[in-house]
Amino acid sequence: MLWLLGLVAAIGLLAGLRWTIHRSLAPQRVIEVRTPVDVGLRHQDVTIPTENGKSLFGWFIPANPQGREGREGRWPAVVLIHGWGGNAETLLPLAAPLHEAGFALLFIDARCHGRSDEDSFASMPRFAEDLGHAIDWLKRRDDVDPLAIAAIGHSVGAGAVLLSAARRNDLAAVVSIAAFTHPVAMMRRWFAAKGIPYRPIGWLMLRYVEWVIGHRFDDIAPVNTIRQVACPTLLIHGAEDTTVPVSEAHAIHAGRAGDHVRLKVVAGSHDDYADLDRELPVLVGFVAAMVEKR
Repeated sequence: MLWLLGLVAAIGLLAGLRWTIHRSLAPQRVIEVRTPVDVGLRHQDVTIPTENGKSLFGWFIPANPQGREGREGRWPAVVLIHGWGGNAETLLPLAAPLHEAGFALLFIDARCHGRSDEDSFASMPRFAEDLGHAIDWLKRRDDVDPLAIAAIGHSVGAGAVLLSAARRNDLAAVVSIAAFTHPVAMMRRWFAAKGIPYRPIGWLMLRYVEWVIGHRFDDIAPVNTIRQVACPTLLIHGAEDTTVPVSEAHAIHAGRAGDHVRLKVVAGSHDDYADLDRELPVLVGFVAAMVEKR
């Protein structure tokens, strides 16, 4: 009888652990309030097919022909992806300066975010899958130069941008804003904030998450994927970021394979960059210069 009670208790513990983990993998869905119209740009609402038969919601903003010379009617483009719990609105402040520089823009909601489809869970690899489908969607457009596409991501989206750039060789440039070094480092901070002991509970949770998402954390960690990124890359990080310490940006930069990866530390926290307006010319200039070299 004691062994049966022990088995029931173990099953209950595992069920509770599974419920806790899946809740942690379920971001709060926030719908956009502002749109490109609010920053003076016309756009199209678009639907982009992605994995598992799901669809992504996005905004496509056609290029400004006065911004730069097109290539036979095709224009350079940038796809932008938000972080965990965000949506297409998150990076909207980048829209006007990038558009003025002559880029077509695609802002997307990752699965389980904004107005995109729900799926069984969200994860950084799934962000990267969604980003990949968005890039491929841009490449099929008659008004986009398929050789001049860049990607910009924030937080988990930044990790997804680096993961995508490590896996494909058709990106002209990438910009990572506030990426963390490793999912384990991020989760351990979350465990500490929630008062969850790392051993054995936290460690078991991490192993279960790896099983659910189908990837080892070491294989998708930005501090490791940066070594496989061959295209020009700009890492931007806030000096006062307490969600992801700026030391992690330095660690990612230290793992680079060459000087094509640059680091720019700016004033601000994880979501609020006090100096970003001042640094926008640096970001836009970096992407423009790299695209022109293609």
